[in-house]
Amino acid sequence: MGKIIAVANQKGGVGKTTTAVNLSAAIGAKGKKVLLIDLDPQGNTTSGYGINKKGITASSYEMLIGTASAEECIVSSAFKNVDVLPANMSLAGAEIELIGLEHRESRVKTATANIKAKYDFIFIDCPPSLGLITLNALAASDTLLVPIQCEYYALEGLSQLMTTVRSVKRLYNPALDIEGVLLTMFDGRLNLTQQVVNEVKRFFPKKVFKTFIPRAVRLSEAPSFGQPILYYDKSSKGAKAYSELAKEVIRNNR
Repeated sequence: MGKIIAVANQKGGVGKTTTAVNLSAAIGAKGKKVLLIDLDPQGNTTSGYGINKKGITASSYEMLIGTASAEECIVSSAFKNVDVLPANMSLAGAEIELIGLEHRESRVKTATANIKAKYDFIFIDCPPSLGLITLNALAASDTLLVPIQCEYYALEGLSQLMTTVRSVKRLYNPALDIEGVLLTMFDGRLNLTQQVVNEVKRFFPKKVFKTFIPRAVRLSEAPSFGQPILYYDKSSKGAKAYSELAKEVIRNNR
């Protein structure tokens, strides 16, 4: 039975999509079967895998509103062991449409129930907000992976995210747990970086991944070529970091 991990932080620009794309690819390269669900209306995870958003006939939008099953929306990617359930701009209106639908907070959970057994890991890239789409992802997930950038405002909004997680646990998903907190855009030369690391470790004792994701140009370039970093530049710092993170996630889930 596959484990569902939501990659979420309502703060934008923290490396959420970068992590969803590259961690999925790195785990797939290690022989695990992975599904990556794009629930962000920007569809950056979809284009990060080289999938043409305009050519999609069934997406996470159709899955959410119930006009297509999850199986009908899944696309095989060009990368080892990774399937993608893509998103495009039609998802932008889903928040409003969901309000009028039955079981609006558990539609992803229902949709993924039949496909969990086919994968070792299912990652959900959430939008940078705490709306109904993110709520759906959290209600469907076993755990939550939180990317946090090593910058001054990193912890701002974190208490808000944890309040949402507590509400989801109480109302919809009592088993929801923290998979781990991932520090991104790490630069060990800066004092500020170390201060943020210490603060995050204090906030999340025993939940911070040992692997840090460095600030790296090649990581920023890879999406424009429609490739995860592991395939764009295998020897880069970013590729090595996500490969280490993949090992850590697999090890933690034995």
